[in-house]
Amino acid sequence: MKIYTQTGDKGKTGLLSGERVFKSHVRIRAYGEADELNAAVGALAATLSGGQDQIKMQLVRVQSDLFQAGAWLSATPGDETLQRLTPLGQEQWRRLEGWIDHFNDQLPELRTFILPGGSPAAAWAHMARTICRRVERVVVELAHTQAGQPLPDNGLADILIYLNRLSDYFFVLARHLNHSAGVSEAAWKG
Repeated sequence: MKIYTQTGDKGKTGLLSGERVFKSHVRIRAYGEADELNAAVGALAATLSGGQDQIKMQLVRVQSDLFQAGAWLSATPGDETLQRLTPLGQEQWRRLEGWIDHFNDQLPELRTFILPGGSPAAAWAHMARTICRRVERVVVELAHTQAGQPLPDNGLADILIYLNRLSDYFFVLARHLNHSAGVSEAAWKG
């Protein structure tokens, strides 16, 4: 199987639902940004040590969820392709809430803004958090371009909830990774 198809040489690409659109289309940007986030999650996982298998398993689950979200984002609303896809839903974002609560219960109370960074793993978690927020902004933009498409019916509402929780997960994970490594968080001095 060849990797290059030459079908995108003129600036267009195909959606999962079959339409061809310009690569600058908001839908392409949305799932492209989700793919970038997925790569950042992989980089974060690569920085973890052998004793962090639980977190590695969580990150693999997140990567799978992001692929699922990307599939939804790559098909137009109402297309029959969406009927074959499993939507992200409450199960996925509730799972994130459980992970957030677990880590947060082990951390000192946050009393100030903190600067991103610390250990390499925590720095990557902060990178993932900021990329996640960018994905969220593009998905919001996509939702607004679909006039007349109610969010709950086209899968975007649950994707937005998931992304919102996911960025919180990365924030708390970064704090947990620094805390576990004995790395102090840098407080913003304003």
